[in-house]
Amino acid sequence: MTDKHTGNCFCGTVEVEVTGVPEAMGYCHCSSCRSWSAGPVNAFTLWKHGTVKVTRGEESLGHYRKTDRSDRQFCTKCGGHVMTDHPHWGLVDVYAATIPTVEFVPGVHVNYAETVLPMKDGLPKLKDFPVELGGTGEPMPE
Repeated sequence: MTDKHTGNCFCGTVEVEVTGVPEAMGYCHCSSCRSWSAGPVNAFTLWKHGTVKVTRGEESLGHYRKTDRSDRQFCTKCGGHVMTDHPHWGLVDVYAATIPTVEFVPGVHVNYAETVLPMKDGLPKLKDFPVELGGTGEPMPE
């Protein structure tokens, strides 16, 4: 049986569906994610392209591309953040809060060199990204 989960923006206009299991879950501490999320850290769930689809309200889905590496998507009615497409990785970050029925089990902290909220949780803390995603994979102390 395939796992399917739905979630939506703040007002419910934009609905997304994810199928299967995420490729990874964790926390991003980079300044871009912090600024976009208006929080000290961003909880991410990464899904392969093709496992995420907008099931309602696509016409209300806005886009912001700070770089060609991230297509941040939000509801144009309420401003609620929904997901970020990372085309160079073939992955979509559907924010953990967007899909509340997916059990969030973080496995890593990325861009921990930029943290403003040190977290002692026993998870690996990477200076930037894993080697597989083009980073150094360099660990940092808690």
